[in-house]
Amino acid sequence: MTTPQLPGRLADPDMNIKDDPRADPRMIEAMAMMGMDVAPEPSPVTAASSIEDLLAYCIEAEAGFDALGGVLTANAPATAGVTSRTETILGVDGNEINLYIHEPEHRTGSLPGIVHTHGGGMAILKASNPNYVKWRDDLAATGMVVVGVEFRNSAGALGPHPFPAGLNDCASAALWTIANREALGISKVVMSGESGGGNLAIATALKAKQDGWIDDLAGVYAQCPYVFGGYDQPIPELTSLVENDNYFLNVENMGALAATYTRPGSADTTNPLAWPMHAEAPDLEGLPPHVISVNQLDPLRDEGLVYFRKLLDAGVSAVSRTVNGTCHAGDCLFLDAMPDVWAATVRDIKGFVDSL
Repeated sequence: MTTPQLPGRLADPDMNIKDDPRADPRMIEAMAMMGMDVAPEPSPVTAASSIEDLLAYCIEAEAGFDALGGVLTANAPATAGVTSRTETILGVDGNEINLYIHEPEHRTGSLPGIVHTHGGGMAILKASNPNYVKWRDDLAATGMVVVGVEFRNSAGALGPHPFPAGLNDCASAALWTIANREALGISKVVMSGESGGGNLAIATALKAKQDGWIDDLAGVYAQCPYVFGGYDQPIPELTSLVENDNYFLNVENMGALAATYTRPGSADTTNPLAWPMHAEAPDLEGLPPHVISVNQLDPLRDEGLVYFRKLLDAGVSAVSRTVNGTCHAGDCLFLDAMPDVWAATVRDIKGFVDSL
């Protein structure tokens, strides 16, 4: 009997994503144009670095990711039939929060609503970045009202505001949307986000349960959620942290970002509101339906699947979905290279929202 071949870096610790036979060749072609089809340079910071070094690094990293998001969606035409506006609200901490509201131009009646929390590891990037604007436009074009949250980050231009600042802003945005459902013409409210935004979408639901307003959320759709936190001390259960390390994301670097959100050694490193993978059944029971969507070639894949299984064990209606051939957030990054993959996830979110 032939010995099965292990996937990715479990078989070859030096494998690059371009050489992984599972990778979508269209994605690899787009990555190669920016030198991302091979392992990134070793992270200059780790979870053990000083907070000053971490914050300085995040300022530099944010500029690179800002540019990347724009490049990967640069050739896509503007989304037709959608309007957007900005609303500024006051958060629970007394800070101003910009909300970007997108909706169909010629709408009739009430529509389902999404509160969208963008990626960036809760540490960097902005909801106003062009790729996130395009994502919200495309969701709105399917017949939804989409509210993007400009939450405070733990680093970068909108930092430094460690946990729970960003979560408090997302909860404030969700509560404002719920309170203004009639004025917004919204029939239901669903949390949705990717990567760090996947964390915040999930954590907002956990906070809503703790604070007594979970019945106002109809569901959660989390993409490639960044929910473990302990990247400086990986656990055997999370095989993808080894299998897919250095495929677009570097695990050591993920630990460095996490250390700006919750300081290593603090109690918050295992607080489910900060890192939802640490939630237990009592935290999860009674939550609304969830979809946990992961990417096959993502180091963070397995932590999302662990959270999915915890939801099931707690009796929560939950569905998992794996986007094959894609790196972390590949289905909401590579619009120009893989428009059909992008569109499939947009359709899946709309289908989930409509099913609630």
